[in-house]
Amino acid sequence: MTNITKNGTGQTALNGDVGHFDEVAYRDELIAMGLPSEDAGVVATKTANARRDALSANDYRLNLIASGVGEAEAKRIAAGAARFLATPEPKNVAPQRVDGFQPLAGILGAGVLPDAKKAVPASMSTRTEEIRAKRRKLVEAQARPGETFEQAERRYLHENDRPAGASSAGQSPAASGSLRKPPEGDAQADFFVPLLYDVATKDSRSIMDVAVFRLSKKDKRPNETIRYERADGYVEVVSGEAGMASVWDYDIVLMAISHLTDAMNLYRQGRGEKPNRTFRPHVSEILKFCRRSDGGRQYEEIEGALKRLSTTFVEVVTTTQAKGKRALRTAKGVGLINSYETVSYADNGRLTSVSIEVPQWLYNEVVEVKTPAVLTVHPEYFLIEPGIGRFLYRLARRAAGKARAKWTFKLIYERSGSVGTFKEFCRILRKLIASNDLPEYTLAELPGKVGPLLVITHRDASLDELPELPEDDEGGDDAGLPPA
Repeated sequence: MTNITKNGTGQTALNGDVGHFDEVAYRDELIAMGLPSEDAGVVATKTANARRDALSANDYRLNLIASGVGEAEAKRIAAGAARFLATPEPKNVAPQRVDGFQPLAGILGAGVLPDAKKAVPASMSTRTEEIRAKRRKLVEAQARPGETFEQAERRYLHENDRPAGASSAGQSPAASGSLRKPPEGDAQADFFVPLLYDVATKDSRSIMDVAVFRLSKKDKRPNETIRYERADGYVEVVSGEAGMASVWDYDIVLMAISHLTDAMNLYRQGRGEKPNRTFRPHVSEILKFCRRSDGGRQYEEIEGALKRLSTTFVEVVTTTQAKGKRALRTAKGVGLINSYETVSYADNGRLTSVSIEVPQWLYNEVVEVKTPAVLTVHPEYFLIEPGIGRFLYRLARRAAGKARAKWTFKLIYERSGSVGTFKEFCRILRKLIASNDLPEYTLAELPGKVGPLLVITHRDASLDELPELPEDDEGGDDAGLPPA
């Protein structure tokens, strides 16, 4: 099908001269065929991903079924996209690596040229096998007595064709006290982009003990400075005109850290190339990774988040003194991201693609060291609704680990950067303790010498093996926190 552009020229979804696939043109084709615009956008994106990964039409159909699409619908979508997809893999062709950290030309150019059809990327082929093995284990684990694998698989696919999270009665689970309800479709795996969000979430260990972002959704805090005093110096967070980055904006940084880590793991195993600092996820992949709904406003908020992340500046100042020598003061300034670029539709402003440059300090922590300075974050972290709850989880993940740790309420308040009163902060803290539903950790309040104490314990920790908590040290310094 050919679309006529505004200047009267013909435009097709597949440019025969160079083999480029035009996702926007294909979306327009689907709309012209009667598909709703939202559905057309999803199908066009999935087709682009399938083409990028050099899938055949049959593989595309199987992946659609595996991700929860009905068999008839999957067959129809795959048949319509067959002209864009790969032919079966020939022998003796060098494999190619395709992932979120490749240069843009490798994704939009070489990755969709005819040569790309001739080879399934080695990493994607391996990942596909891993996904199939994982699904087989899931099917076998849910098989009923006397069922063959094929019978169990059909039943598994049928049951998972229901909306994610729906019970047998058709009801969705309610959100708990501090955790929001997962978005619809959250539990369904997307087999088209396993490299872009199906990875363990990671966070930078070096900045988990202070809030390098605001914890409030309402107060944007433009042109403000938060200062955290430390035993050997201080940390300052400075915002720009667009406002200070929020703990929810920081989810995008978590995604970049996670994929740098995943890409480096593949590189060390000899299964991929060394990642560079540019990360190009699709907008829908960001929303999926951060466990957010795929709504129009969410797309708008991503661009605002990127602007705030790029203009929020963190300065770390430390003072050191060797014996018999003059004290030295070192100041290091970094951004949460270096730069970004977005592409959106001119008529409605809806984002279609994002490019993010990871800052050098973050890249070095993950890529240029033998042991990356990152910690795994629980998937339900993204469902924590209160900003203070998110800060508590990050603090616990670093200091308590698999055991437990304690802090005075006052010290947590000072490290959170909160602009509310200490009394209000304590009220929210006690509400979180009462709900006690943070992932991985339990919360408890104990009396202290200079005020209440918060004790956070890992849920899987054996109480018999936990070390005794030290006596309250007046709560006036960083004794309850590890050094940065």
